[in-house]
Amino acid sequence: MNMKTVLVLLVLALATIFALVCVLLTRGRGPSICQHQPLEQEDTDGGQSLVFADLSPEEMVQVVQYLRGSLGVQLVDASRAKPSDNCIASIDLQVPAKAEVLRFLDEGGTRPPREALAVLYFGNQPDPNVTEYVVGPLPTPAYHRDVTVQRYGGTVPYHRRPTLAVEYQQIAEVLRGQVFPTAPSFMRQVLEYDGANLAALTAAPRGFQSGDRITWFAFFQNVSGFFVHPVGLEVLVDHSSLDISQWAVSKVFYNGQYYTDMVQLESAYVQGRVSVQKVRRAPPGGDFSSMKPRAPPAAPFPLQFEPQGPRYSIRNNYVLFQAWSFAFGMSVSRGLRLFDIRHQGERVAYEISVQEALSVYGSNCPGGMSTRYMDGSFGIGSYTSPLVRGVDCPYLATYLDVHCLAHSQFPRTTKGALCIFEQNLGSPLRRHYSNLQSLYYGGLVNSALVVRSIATVGNYDYVWDFIFYQNGAIEGKVQATGYPSSSFLHGDGLRYGNRVWEHTLGTIHTHSVNYKVDLDVGGVKNSLVADDMVFEMTQAPWSPEQQIERPRLTKKVLDTEDQAAFRLQSKLPRYLYFAANSKNKWGHQRGYRIQISSFAGDHIPEASSMERAISWARYQLAVTRRKEEEPTSTSIYNQNDPWTPTVAFTDFINNETITDEDLVAWITAGFLHIPHSEDIPNTVTVGNSVGFILRPYNYYDLDPSIYSHDGVFFTREQDPTACDTNPIACLPAAASCLPNLPPFSYDGFRN
Repeated sequence: MNMKTVLVLLVLALATIFALVCVLLTRGRGPSICQHQPLEQEDTDGGQSLVFADLSPEEMVQVVQYLRGSLGVQLVDASRAKPSDNCIASIDLQVPAKAEVLRFLDEGGTRPPREALAVLYFGNQPDPNVTEYVVGPLPTPAYHRDVTVQRYGGTVPYHRRPTLAVEYQQIAEVLRGQVFPTAPSFMRQVLEYDGANLAALTAAPRGFQSGDRITWFAFFQNVSGFFVHPVGLEVLVDHSSLDISQWAVSKVFYNGQYYTDMVQLESAYVQGRVSVQKVRRAPPGGDFSSMKPRAPPAAPFPLQFEPQGPRYSIRNNYVLFQAWSFAFGMSVSRGLRLFDIRHQGERVAYEISVQEALSVYGSNCPGGMSTRYMDGSFGIGSYTSPLVRGVDCPYLATYLDVHCLAHSQFPRTTKGALCIFEQNLGSPLRRHYSNLQSLYYGGLVNSALVVRSIATVGNYDYVWDFIFYQNGAIEGKVQATGYPSSSFLHGDGLRYGNRVWEHTLGTIHTHSVNYKVDLDVGGVKNSLVADDMVFEMTQAPWSPEQQIERPRLTKKVLDTEDQAAFRLQSKLPRYLYFAANSKNKWGHQRGYRIQISSFAGDHIPEASSMERAISWARYQLAVTRRKEEEPTSTSIYNQNDPWTPTVAFTDFINNETITDEDLVAWITAGFLHIPHSEDIPNTVTVGNSVGFILRPYNYYDLDPSIYSHDGVFFTREQDPTACDTNPIACLPAAASCLPNLPPFSYDGFRN
């Protein structure tokens, strides 16, 4: 062995010894798994919030069994019911009357009986109708009562019933088996129809007058993201008869031309009298509409974690976060809702809930131009979708299942359909750096609790958030994403949108979302007050020959519902708030301010025959007396009969006095969407977010967030790197742990 080899071996040995020493010296010093610390907050709910809890699957089953055995009629499973059958369309919680709940929560009264609200379709009767029953008490039902007339002032005609999933299936079977075969050449040669390569999208409402059930269906290539792959064919189906064999196509549209039926279209095509625009067949993945990333994965995105575990707690439907507490639930038709919202132990709102999501479309195609979707009729809650960890919500959020019964007699569980998480918003809630006179820094991280669900109703995905801030503010927000609806581009189509692909017109439409906000500020009885400003001209007291324009506070109590109904494009007072009878330390009425964030398009003209059904959208804000007989701003029955609406919100506004009363604010926020090329493959949430904020206004004697444990303050004389002075300085030690990330899983395609 020569000297060179010996030296090489010696160097390798020394390097190995050095590496082993480093390992031994650093052993045990690596970051450990983050340890959860118990919360210091005291849970004082005692199970009271269960009065608002959604029905469990077991309770839903009990209600179904009770109705099947107690009504004396045959009930067919809604998933296979014909229009001429009787079936249970949906079952939801019957929320008890507010007075009963408050006696239970605040006065130690008896717990209200737990009840369900069941919607039944009675098609197999001499007078077909929709009936609503309250069933109770749960978990072992023993009674039911018909509340239809009590709720709506009369019976609900059968033609108003929301469309079941099975009815769409039955229409598809009629088209596939009876209608399309009458135009074999056109379907095969123009659309390359093979029985499975077309997808249909319904328009709504269904006709022009009460009693109609006549629906336009537009057809698209059945590929991923089919909503932006129109083929130019639309058919008008009359499915008003309870006998499916009587259903028929009453009009056909293709590429700008109308035909009596598919037979006439076939004849014209064979004779060469049809202007054909053949669409290139897209691959199953959708091609341009595919959401599959066009770039490979790179470095992971930033991840938030809780070094000592969540700082909120969830027990059943009750959430506790710092000074906040509330109950949550999910309505089958209306979606996410909150109850008994308290800050520092005092109730500030009894209910905050989504009411409706409306879209009004324009197009030069019949399906598009006649579409006014009222998503509550389809079921915002029932279409709540499973959430993807790390994308739809932060990876370490708490994910909860949602149970519903709709379109079937069996309950369905949607796994991980609601998430709750605390989020550091990356900016200060408040701060000040002082370099004048005294030298100091004071600030508070803006960390808020978010409750989220996402409803996928057809082409659109609505991200519903309720956000709780440390200063006592609550935000309600919706973000729209998903695919834009589209029409086949022909003729003067560009008057109704932008071209986004070869044959695809992204059609102009409005989004309007309505919320119910039942504030109880310092008690149930409140008044509505408007503070604003005007400029006044005054002489300068120290120089009378000079004038000064200065802003001055204006104040007005809005005494009646008519005064408190603000039209969509009208000027809203800048400070509009619910005022309590009590005052703060400084002599001001305690209040909560309503601040709306919206850039809504125009409302449909009130001369429209169907406008009353969506008359809530006339107003950006309307404040009315709270009434048990006015629980919602709309009805699930308005979609299929908007010409005789079951609930017309405008009737709520009848100039009643609203001073020192239990009040409800009905808030509408929305935006105009003109789809553009960047909406392909689908729409992003950025810029498509609207909602409202409820903010304390003289409610407290000072900002309650000053009592937050997250505050930071230090002066020039202090050492900001010392943990006892600045808790942020502790983070290198307190947060030097590895987050305990659960393995990724997703059961969404089993729902």
